Amino acid sequence: MRTTPHSATAAAILPLVGGAANVTSVAHCMTRLRLGLADRSLVDEESLRALPAVLGVVDDDTYQIVLGPGTVAKVTPEFETLVASGAAEARATVTPATTGAPVTTGALVTAEAPAAVEPPARGTALGTEAARLAARGADLKAAQRRRHATPVRLLLRRIANVFVPLIPALIGCGVIAGVNGLLLNLGWLPSLTPALAAVASGFMALIAVFVGHHTAKEFGGTPILGGAVAAVIVYAGVAKVTVFGTTLTPGQGGVLGALAAALLGTYVEKWCRTWVPDTLDVLVTPTLTVLLTGLVTLYGLMYAAGAATSAIGTAATWLLSTTGVFAGLILGGLFLPLVMLGLHQALIPLHTTLIEQQGYTVLLPVLAMAGAGQVGAALAVYVRLRHDHSLRTTIRSALPAGLLGVGEPLIYGVSLPLGRPFLTACAGGAAGGAFVGLFSMLGDRIGSTAIGPSGWALFPLLAGSRGLLPSAAIYAGGLLTGYAVGFGATYFFGSFGVVGGVCEAERTDITAPAGTATPTGTPAPTDTAAPHAPHAPHAPHAPHAPHAPHAPEGNRTL
Repeated sequence: MRTTPHSATAAAILPLVGGAANVTSVAHCMTRLRLGLADRSLVDEESLRALPAVLGVVDDDTYQIVLGPGTVAKVTPEFETLVASGAAEARATVTPATTGAPVTTGALVTAEAPAAVEPPARGTALGTEAARLAARGADLKAAQRRRHATPVRLLLRRIANVFVPLIPALIGCGVIAGVNGLLLNLGWLPSLTPALAAVASGFMALIAVFVGHHTAKEFGGTPILGGAVAAVIVYAGVAKVTVFGTTLTPGQGGVLGALAAALLGTYVEKWCRTWVPDTLDVLVTPTLTVLLTGLVTLYGLMYAAGAATSAIGTAATWLLSTTGVFAGLILGGLFLPLVMLGLHQALIPLHTTLIEQQGYTVLLPVLAMAGAGQVGAALAVYVRLRHDHSLRTTIRSALPAGLLGVGEPLIYGVSLPLGRPFLTACAGGAAGGAFVGLFSMLGDRIGSTAIGPSGWALFPLLAGSRGLLPSAAIYAGGLLTGYAVGFGATYFFGSFGVVGGVCEAERTDITAPAGTATPTGTPAPTDTAAPHAPHAPHAPHAPHAPHAPHAPEGNRTL
């Protein structure tokens, strides 16, 4: 079988997460490989972070390995194949009854199994200390996960899991809708634009069905039943139903109604299975699930979800038109921490609701400014740490993704390990968000017809109250503001280990410890250096700690 870079990455990751036997589930989002692990103590996180393709890890409800856009979609199937083959081999392996017996795996017979390397015995001082440190580390990680595993946070993640699989379709349809809008404004290809409108709008017209399907799947129901009850919302015949004196409209309640309907259907299905006899289950349970949930959806959920949807649109419009600068400052400044925690996906239902209701989401261009601040901060780090070749290489490789709005490579590879540059990147995002919010207060609202891309990739998706060109100009101004403030704040306040007015990474008089390689072109320090000036000799200073390239502990900041 031909080895590709993506299969090699998958093969390198698998043993570092405990092998195939330790992997209970595999999934991915736009940038992260999300793994369910039976025992997280088996993960070699230090070696995992050291892999060239790994941009970072997040130890959350699932173990998340940041690989970046595009890469994660190609590595995941390779990883799933390795996990499946590893599980098959484990089932085919015959464990020898006595030590030294041949180990058989399928048709392959190997020689004597090598003796396992014994860990330090617990009775020894080394073994006791190692066991104590391992237990302490496991306790700290478990306590951190418990603090993060609040009911609200877990619910938000599960809701995000419903919408994340929809993002590729939202992106594709949004790009087509943007192109179609441009052709309509220019008056070009009038015979083609109706076809493009149909292609772009077909998915959005039935998005409630997909949301219902994924909701039931996420919460433990039968996916097709979730799609069936959610389909009631978009059925044209609901226009003949009157609720509280008001005639329903197809699609009323949108994705929020579909989410609620499928969630209710899941609980109805589970309730039915607790009392329906097995012989009647295939007939009674689906019927009652669709019937009861469908009636509640028509006579309650569609009306309530429709009111909630309208309130979300009104609130978003009011927020930016009335408190635009302040709202942009807060939203743009806090979005990077949400990305770091993986909670940004919880905003997808809001974006989707606004796109359904208004044709675009006014929140995404503001939130996209966080990526601009991140790019500006990374550029400042690149300029200041001129001699840190490892970090500069990381920035060069992650910068194209950052310019396209994918901030995780720069977050986990650059700003977060350094510490303070992460905060200055947030300041850049806040400034860019305030810029966009200012124009919203002046009546020039801009939005995105789809979710997923940001940065430069958002330009084809822009729409607004005054058309494409003014919207693009405002968005470009916000990006430039984010770049400039993120760069300036990081350059002057990033605290790059400044000693005596000189960046520590740029000093050439730092004495390396014995056995440390000296960079090319730098004179190797000697134990008996000659005085630098003719004045009286003085006591030598203690050697400075050498600069470690791209260390994960933020050693470049004070």
